[in-house]
Amino acid sequence: MTTGELLASAWHWEPTVVIGCLGLLVGYGAALRWRIPPRGALFALGVVVLLLALVSPIDGIGDTYLLSVHMLQHVLLLLAVPPLLILGIPRRLAEQVLTWAPARRLEQVLAQPALAWVLAFSTLLIWHLPALYNAALANEGLHITEHLAFLVTATIFWWPLLTPITEHRLDMVPATLYLVAATFAGNLLGIIITFAPTGLYPAYLDPPNPQGTLTLIREGWGISARQDQQYAGVLMWAFGNLPYLAALLATFARWMAEPDDDLLPVPAGVPLREEV
Repeated sequence: MTTGELLASAWHWEPTVVIGCLGLLVGYGAALRWRIPPRGALFALGVVVLLLALVSPIDGIGDTYLLSVHMLQHVLLLLAVPPLLILGIPRRLAEQVLTWAPARRLEQVLAQPALAWVLAFSTLLIWHLPALYNAALANEGLHITEHLAFLVTATIFWWPLLTPITEHRLDMVPATLYLVAATFAGNLLGIIITFAPTGLYPAYLDPPNPQGTLTLIREGWGISARQDQQYAGVLMWAFGNLPYLAALLATFARWMAEPDDDLLPVPAGVPLREEV
């Protein structure tokens, strides 16, 4: 088994995933009556990233051989796909959906920052408990449930920051606190995985070796079980912070671009305040 052979053979075109991704694209186009705005490219990119995360070698290698690759998949599902999908939704579509009373009431509840934050990070931490994580690796139905939970709660997390209805977005100070708290939570999980004893997730200690796949990874790539777990933790710890940093910078830039009330022109007929 060579690296090229592994990467070529590790694609898994799960019909439900392919149909689901196509359904997202068709539903998006139909909702907009096929008048796709430029930001539709972001929505399409989010769907492509979702598809690659679930059918490419990221899924096959991550599920069986490398915790670090599985962690990369989780980073994509949590920190790449939801922001791209939300950024791809035009305001007019969001407002149209929210004219439906049940959708509006649901959005009013789930868009509360404290609830959105707790839902997202409790889901993240619970699914990375060794017992549940290992159970998901052994049970495909549970594994699908895990991925859906990540996608749904991560979308809820990103909505107060990126909602197309810009006046509903978090202001600078609460957004900063929201993102800094997210960074600490992600760092905590990454640090635990990095420094935990080898075998936190036992399925990766001695996976099967068909066609010499494990031999390639251990000897050809030089990745031991210990290194794999450390890479997974560092990926969550270090690289997982980058989307939060990007969101923080974007929030700061939006705040800086807002007009200063003190510099707004005085309406005609309003007397200027006299200086003492």
